[in-house]
Amino acid sequence: MKKHLLTITVLLSVFWSCQKPQETKDLTLFVNTLIGTADNGHTFPGATSPFGLIQASPQTGNDGWRYCSGFNLADDSIIGFAQTHLNGTGGPDLGDILLYPFTKYPKDSIFRSRYDKESQITPAGYYAVQLTDANVFAEVTTTPRTSFYQFSFDSKANTSQLLLDLQNGIVGWGKTVENHVLAGHHQILNNNTIIGYNEVEAWVKRKYFYAIELDQDFQKIDTLQKKSTEEKASRLLLSFNQLPNQTLKVKVGMSTVSTEAALQAIKKENPKWDFEDTKNENKERWNNLLSRIEVEGPIEDKTNFYTSLYHLLIQPNNIADIDGKYRGLDDQVYHAKNNEYYSTFSLWDTYRAAHPLYTILTPERVNGMIRSMLAHYDIQGYLPIWTVWGKENHCMIGNHAIPVIVDAYLKGFNDYDIEKAYNAIKTSSTENHFNSDWNTYNQYGYYPFDIITVESVSRTLESTFDDYCVAQMALALGHQEDYEEFTKRSLFYKNLFDPNTKLMRGKDSKGQWRTPFNSLKLSHASTAGGDYTEGNAWQYTWHVQHDIEGLVELMGSKEYFANKLDSLFFLESNVINTGFTDDVTGLIGQYAHGNEPSHHVAYLYQYANQPWKTESLIREIFDRFYLPKPDGLCGNDDCGQMSAWYIFSAMGFYPVNPANQEYVIGAPQFSKIKLNLAQDKTFTVIANNLSKENKYVKSVTLNGTPLDSFILKHEDIVQGGTLTFEMTNTK
Repeated sequence: MKKHLLTITVLLSVFWSCQKPQETKDLTLFVNTLIGTADNGHTFPGATSPFGLIQASPQTGNDGWRYCSGFNLADDSIIGFAQTHLNGTGGPDLGDILLYPFTKYPKDSIFRSRYDKESQITPAGYYAVQLTDANVFAEVTTTPRTSFYQFSFDSKANTSQLLLDLQNGIVGWGKTVENHVLAGHHQILNNNTIIGYNEVEAWVKRKYFYAIELDQDFQKIDTLQKKSTEEKASRLLLSFNQLPNQTLKVKVGMSTVSTEAALQAIKKENPKWDFEDTKNENKERWNNLLSRIEVEGPIEDKTNFYTSLYHLLIQPNNIADIDGKYRGLDDQVYHAKNNEYYSTFSLWDTYRAAHPLYTILTPERVNGMIRSMLAHYDIQGYLPIWTVWGKENHCMIGNHAIPVIVDAYLKGFNDYDIEKAYNAIKTSSTENHFNSDWNTYNQYGYYPFDIITVESVSRTLESTFDDYCVAQMALALGHQEDYEEFTKRSLFYKNLFDPNTKLMRGKDSKGQWRTPFNSLKLSHASTAGGDYTEGNAWQYTWHVQHDIEGLVELMGSKEYFANKLDSLFFLESNVINTGFTDDVTGLIGQYAHGNEPSHHVAYLYQYANQPWKTESLIREIFDRFYLPKPDGLCGNDDCGQMSAWYIFSAMGFYPVNPANQEYVIGAPQFSKIKLNLAQDKTFTVIANNLSKENKYVKSVTLNGTPLDSFILKHEDIVQGGTLTFEMTNTK
């Protein structure tokens, strides 16, 4: 490492370490974006802005499931910095416009540099790293629609170079880096500005437009030879003479609509060439949101907490331009109210806790999210399932925009067309579409496995929860007939409950149970077949979020219900003949915290009058599966859902039913948490006598009055107040 760059790295590392003490008011310093970048967390370590279009981050690879976020800390080299990434998903896409700075052309023509892992600086909104082979210290920050790089080259280098790889992308499932670009065009406006667009297809098919501006004129530009005849975009090599202070600054603006909009993003959001100023503005954006929760606890726990909050607030992404224009599902350009059009909806995951948490922490965003879903419905004819850059990928099952909309409506969010919203949720529940065969569902009262050959049990159970949600909105709007019909459908889960095994089991169109039946066998649609989605019978039996009391009744008694839950947490799998496992992680017996269908299950002991088991399990999950290190997540973060579970559970409650405006009491994990809410209200959670040993709840009071149940209402939180737990070491 060159002396010049070593000095920069040391100084920045000292700055980082000196700014990390617990008393700092800069909450971005408690965010460690490396958490989740090892193993299969699939998070990215680079810079982004809250809910922003841009996620500027280094890439260590770009092909396959390992690189869904483009980065894995186990790798020892970086191929460059791309502008768009997904947070903790299991689907490869994005990774647009790769920048790679260097001082000497590689002999093997492979643009890749080893990097100093210890040099990485990773607070919220900023990333820096030393590229050792490239002899460059790289820094990046963002605005919502632009990225901003500062590359410091070796002071002794005669030339400085920058590769613009416009062919790059994160690919998988049959797509390659060579063939995923369907069309590409770039234009060199002058010696410091390049614009263009690509049409690409990976997880979804989409278009993006870009503008690249440099603070120095390049002296030479070369187009590298294509690696394959399939490639449609270019790799441009920009060369510079000796730079002032050997520093090059680069801005990238992006848009779904036009290159003009990408240029406007730079002009209006990021007009200055002052990197430190832009970095500080992004720091302020993050602090404004992170400060909505104040926590008291050890530095390691605060790092976990604020990193979780950071991951929650990365998405959904507002992909509308500054003027509100965006490219919709049908490839046409539309204008969004309040300049908000959100995408990156991982709804099978996030309806459970992430979206309920948005209604508390970022209420100003909720109406815009719902309007975005309704705009998607206008074109598609049913609500979104899983969207990337406004496009549908139909990943996972259920129609879980429904609970998000219903939950928000019942909490008082109504800045959208209410009747359209109701029509959207009803239509999505009655008119057949991908993975939703309502004719079959209504005919049999479940999905028979001989007709719906994969995921029949999971699809039934997920649909019954959505049905419950439709019923609640129908009731609120006075649609009595619909209320009765969807309430009836919400009880279809009972049709797949096997009274002999006391498990949810596949049933065919003749009413016969699947035989033979291996309750431990994991399945995942086309990957492994079977009746369940990323799970087995033990994990999905508890997926009755809307009617836990009804499930208790099916089990026969609260005592049997609790005993069955005990079996879930103690029954170990035989690795032989258990099937697909990649997404089923974070195991305690058959409980799989790394996969979302399990997230509410630890709280179910409350319904069996055994709260101490919930309290003990929450502590175990915290201690085992949320650690302040790169492999500290037990599964994909899944667009903030894993993080939302942590935040809710740290506060001492969780939305078991995420659409009834209620939260089930658990056990807080911090001595004090204060929510700074809308209208200058605060809600404070205090855990007296909390310690490693004192993990059990002795009593709970709300504003000094004992809670008369294990339920906390949403209105109790948003109206402000104090929730006080007395903790003990006694069950």
